[in-house]
Amino acid sequence: MKIDDLKYLSTTIGNLAGIPIRIYKNKTKIFYYSFVKLPKDPIIPYNERVLEISDHVGYFITPRFHYYGVLNSGEYKIVLGPSRQWTANKTDLTELAFECDVPQDETEEFVNAMENLVALPLDSVLQTLCSVNFVLNKEKLSLADITIYDDEQLRLSEKLDAEQTTKHYDSEVKLSNDEAVHNTLTLEQTIMNFVRHGDVSALKEWIKSAPAVRPGKLSSDTLRQLKNTFIVTATLVSRSAIRGGMDANDALSLSDAYIQKCELLSAVEAIVNLQFHMVLEYTERVERLKLGKTPTKLLTDIANYVQKHLTEPVNIEALSKAVFVSRTHLAVKFKKETGMTLTEYVLKEKIEEGKRLLRYTDKSLSAIAAYLGFSSQSHFSNVFRKYAGCLPSEYRLKHIH
Repeated sequence: MKIDDLKYLSTTIGNLAGIPIRIYKNKTKIFYYSFVKLPKDPIIPYNERVLEISDHVGYFITPRFHYYGVLNSGEYKIVLGPSRQWTANKTDLTELAFECDVPQDETEEFVNAMENLVALPLDSVLQTLCSVNFVLNKEKLSLADITIYDDEQLRLSEKLDAEQTTKHYDSEVKLSNDEAVHNTLTLEQTIMNFVRHGDVSALKEWIKSAPAVRPGKLSSDTLRQLKNTFIVTATLVSRSAIRGGMDANDALSLSDAYIQKCELLSAVEAIVNLQFHMVLEYTERVERLKLGKTPTKLLTDIANYVQKHLTEPVNIEALSKAVFVSRTHLAVKFKKETGMTLTEYVLKEKIEEGKRLLRYTDKSLSAIAAYLGFSSQSHFSNVFRKYAGCLPSEYRLKHIH
């Protein structure tokens, strides 16, 4: 097919699907179309990994559960996406803008545009590409022929010992049906306590020596049984996280996203790893909400608000309005219950997020400072040194992998 015809076809698909589409020639992007104007292409952080997909039709799922459909035909590659089953929250989209190097003054435009992309089921994206594949490659494919490519294993390698989690399941699958016992109750209670209390260090320590989980028989098919177990776990950990103070909408949306991704997986190891990662993420989120040994509902509401607004300048007035308490009363009560001022708490949380960005991204100090709502790089550095005991550059050097 001529390139002009391919561009016409891609533009039509982009308009019908309501999501961006690109054409690459020998891994160089030669065409991009999106009916929604985006300051930067959201594929930027994942471009290299998407380009590695060589099947005629494939797909890639990002850590935020956006997916891209990929079609290869000769020297050309068509990439359709991103889309999701539902719209991502503003915090995730703001972080994606940061990873795409979207200028600070264009971040809101980027977030709004991403929210306006059509939410399509992955099956719809892939069915569209299967149709185009028949036109370009004269090949009839079904969804069962398509292979998954995702970033999950890369993220898990930073957080979990994959060999350990696989070992747990290996010992499980060797059991016969007669040997399988309902021994999950104690383990469930242990894990749910870790989540509810946000005890990340205890969870990681437990994972190192955790016994094999042996769920009761839920399905005659091993893979289906594992997915059913995953769904039960997602329900339990989301409820535990809510009890631990996590916003209910955030907790349930995250659970839905994990369940959706689990259903797409076909490898035992990938499902087991995803389940451990899910438990860890919920526990980490609850940990960041903890203020004192017995946080009140007000403190939990404050923590949830702060976590959702880490990228904005400190604004105590807006915070007080969000929790329906006067600024003066809020300041006094918060200081009394936590021993620190609201501003100190917000800055401390910003620095914790800054540490994560310094360790796991290669973004410049000025970019991180702007992303976290600091007025300048020097302001960020001074606050960082106050709470971390060293400069951001020194911290990054200490934690280079």
